[in-house]
Amino acid sequence: MSVPVSARDKGFNRAEIVDQNFLDHVRSWHGAVHAVPRDDEPVAAGSALDVRGFRELLESQLISRHLDLMARVLRLQGKVFYTIGSSGHEGNAMVARLTRHTDPAFLHYRSGGFMAERFRKLPGMDPVLDAALSFAASKDDPASGGRHKVWGSKPLWVLPQTSTIASHLPKALGTAVAIEQARRIGHRLPIPDDSIAICSFGDASSNHASAQTAFNAAAWTAYQKLPAPVLFVCEDNGLGISVKTPAGWVESNFRHRANLDYFFADGLDLAGGYAQVQRAVQHCRTTRRPTFLHLRTIRLMGHAGTDFEIEWRSIEELIAVEAGDPLLRSADIALAANLYTKDGLLDWYEETRKRCFAAAEAAAARPRLGSLAEVMQPLAPYTPAAVAAEAQRTDYAAARLAVFGGEAKLPEKLPPRHLAIQINQALHDVLAKYPESLLFGEDVAQKGGVYTVTKGLYKIFKGSRVFNTLLDETMILGLAQGYANMGMLPLPEIQYLAYFHNACDQIRGEAASLQFFSNGQYRNPMVMRVASLGYQKGFGGHFHNDNSITALRDIPGLVVGCSSRGDDAAMMLRTMLALAKIDGRVCAFLEPIALYMTKDLYEPGDGAWQFGYPAPDRAMTLGEGRIYNPQANDLVVFTFGNGVPMALRAARTIDKDLGWQVRVIDLRWLAPLNDAFIAAQARTAKRILVLDEGRKSAGVGEGVITALVEAGCGATPIRRVAGADTFTPLADAALLVLPGEPEVVAAARELASGQ
Repeated sequence: MSVPVSARDKGFNRAEIVDQNFLDHVRSWHGAVHAVPRDDEPVAAGSALDVRGFRELLESQLISRHLDLMARVLRLQGKVFYTIGSSGHEGNAMVARLTRHTDPAFLHYRSGGFMAERFRKLPGMDPVLDAALSFAASKDDPASGGRHKVWGSKPLWVLPQTSTIASHLPKALGTAVAIEQARRIGHRLPIPDDSIAICSFGDASSNHASAQTAFNAAAWTAYQKLPAPVLFVCEDNGLGISVKTPAGWVESNFRHRANLDYFFADGLDLAGGYAQVQRAVQHCRTTRRPTFLHLRTIRLMGHAGTDFEIEWRSIEELIAVEAGDPLLRSADIALAANLYTKDGLLDWYEETRKRCFAAAEAAAARPRLGSLAEVMQPLAPYTPAAVAAEAQRTDYAAARLAVFGGEAKLPEKLPPRHLAIQINQALHDVLAKYPESLLFGEDVAQKGGVYTVTKGLYKIFKGSRVFNTLLDETMILGLAQGYANMGMLPLPEIQYLAYFHNACDQIRGEAASLQFFSNGQYRNPMVMRVASLGYQKGFGGHFHNDNSITALRDIPGLVVGCSSRGDDAAMMLRTMLALAKIDGRVCAFLEPIALYMTKDLYEPGDGAWQFGYPAPDRAMTLGEGRIYNPQANDLVVFTFGNGVPMALRAARTIDKDLGWQVRVIDLRWLAPLNDAFIAAQARTAKRILVLDEGRKSAGVGEGVITALVEAGCGATPIRRVAGADTFTPLADAALLVLPGEPEVVAAARELASGQ
């Protein structure tokens, strides 16, 4: 193939080449011209797309293209901050046209065409200005408020996605399942009952574990003849940044996959591809089955503005790809149908360019986020009075009586019980209080959980509200987000804390970030229950004695709570459900496995670690700790979870050996730590000990000590007792790793001797 000189000279700026190619193609076009069809006639022979539809889709393509071209120019002037473009993917506008604006959409970042077309569904909205505000990181950006360049819109049901590869697929499937689940529990959806969920992604992303788990779960659901109306749109351009997808791989991998219905559409040809997209959308909506739409695309101008493809692709290859530009094919269709003259089409092209640049210049003049408070405003909303009122709300007395079986069987009228029983009672309580709540995970239904904590819930609330899932933590949390998207209150269970790490990004990159990146417009309210921490006897090892809490505490906006006793657990759960319901918060409720069945504190049979169930009007304020022996000040111990009864036992020995009165502080809330509460307790302490079963280099103790030092308590003698920096071994060897009462007493003696 001969290479034009201009192509060689401008090899480093393919955006200019792509732009010029369109102009040259239209000017030199000399195909046959047909009679002008009416607006309701096919735009080309045999096409399912009429003229009116073609004109509008072409406009969406032009908008998307010129937004890309504008971004490449204005990035160099510091007016645009994102250049991952949609050029070559403009055919996804067909998916937008053939779906509804009430079909929740989770979009690939190359979705400019889709967004421009979906904007057409609601009059009065401007896709160009909205996109320009996002490109400019303006705080007036209606999608994210200037926090990220995202495709998103509250009125158009496009939930903003960040760039984590394929992590949006599980929650897209979860949303599809939730649409159908609503009918089974009598929940009113915020969208029409026959809506579908749309999820787009690239061919390279289809190989990612997060994508594969969504495909597998979709097929698992369909295999059981359960509806899951999700449209997976794989936009296949043959590349993952610079890594080529083997030719034919996507079709080979998905065409014959059982229970995932495959359709192909040519996204480079509006006239030819429209009917193919239409069949896929209709199939998904009518059959309610997971549907895989393989959309042919190409990628123009590189992965982003900083990707100089000429450095790793031959000029001949680039020219061949650019010859397949879908806008060139659309120009052919428009000119052949005599819808525009050459000059008319070029004028429209240039008018669109001017429109995009004008919007970008206007957006660049708008204010950007200028303070830390502005940046963080939507991250972790908290309205204490409203949360407290909701947590203490008791207007569901009739439902409680039905669930517990009568007045005499209400848990607050029963004798004190241990942690597992009271968590179980609290779960009965909150499921009665919130008819939109769902509890799910592996083994939680008929079996009642590995530790019987969910025993009896399935019998009362049935499989529509308490149900087992497949063994896939990523999908469990994807389901939770889907239910939350549809206005439900999910309580997903992750069987062990170690298993959470398999799926951490569903909380870190997706659930906890949604309010932030949507400027508070979307939220993922949920309470994730996790059997956690160490000291489990007779069974364990690392995967069942995991105390790696730092992975949770490092997630911005996530609420992390850990109750060491049953009454606290009930009150904390009420508060967490209220935080989710009122403020849309994502909460992690850590349940200490070793304390599930603990009844005694000091001596066998003393029953001192069993407590009465709190009445339903009692709840716990976020950040509120519990203080044991509040007047003592010889030594103050800060701890949580298993450390609380351990510290109380050690306090007896310290009193006997050193004559010290010991105050024990149960932090209860691990994120955010209540720095003011910690400092207030420390100011009256003669000595401080921080007991943290987490690893020395990655636990909760560092946060406590930082709070103490920053509050000016650094002069008070401090010791820390923490776990070793190692994985937890099996059997009694675990006790060599985890801190115990002897270490607590030894640390107190060190403080006494001034060491």
